[in-house]
Amino acid sequence: MKQTFYMLTCLTFLVAGPSVAPVPVQRHSVSADFVITRAGNKSVETSTTAVRDASNVVVWLTPLDRAAEPPAVPPAGRDQPPRLVQRNKTFEPHLLVVPVGTLVVFPNEDPFFHNIFSLYDGRRFDLGLYESGMSRSVRFDRSGVSFLFCNIHAEMSAVVIALDTNYFAVSNHSGHVVIPDVPEGSYRLNIWYELATPEELQALTRVVSILNANVALGAIRVSEASDLRPAHKNKYGLDYVPPPQSDYDR
Repeated sequence: MKQTFYMLTCLTFLVAGPSVAPVPVQRHSVSADFVITRAGNKSVETSTTAVRDASNVVVWLTPLDRAAEPPAVPPAGRDQPPRLVQRNKTFEPHLLVVPVGTLVVFPNEDPFFHNIFSLYDGRRFDLGLYESGMSRSVRFDRSGVSFLFCNIHAEMSAVVIALDTNYFAVSNHSGHVVIPDVPEGSYRLNIWYELATPEELQALTRVVSILNANVALGAIRVSEASDLRPAHKNKYGLDYVPPPQSDYDR
């Protein structure tokens, strides 16, 4: 009886084998320092510590092996969805970057009506007219760049970028940016800046390989063209009607 038990125990060990802990996925950070220069002045040396504002450069990594990459999802555990607040006839913040599928809330904190719309590339929508204290929302369920405007106040504009990757970040005032916790592998580095031409941004695209260590890309120069914020009409394709007097809140 004891011999039979011993044989069964050995057989079980041989079939199942020793338990092996899964190898943890190695993750590293990718960093860069963006330098904003005027178009045509790439040959001029510009310090990364210059006063010039280099914020709001968006950088993201698209895995070249999509089969090994989970789909982008909104951050878990967030109590409240991100907000684009209408205040003092502006959007706060002007730029918002979110994973595809994120619900964005648009509260009106001005003492007058707003009508937020986006009829360009990206997510198209029209929130209609709503008054102070009210809030409406949009789910950005497709990747792309959405330019937002108010149908009443022509000076209002904002940008929402929805990305189908979890690995993205936005530069600070000095141009520094860090994408943390990126698994090892090969990625396509993408860059977006509101005042850069599509040709300029395409030229900055590159392949980045992450293996065994953090990756520091160093200084990346982005050439700024003249104001490229899209000239726009209202949601009906018509020119905005100016207010009857300068101090008239519409």
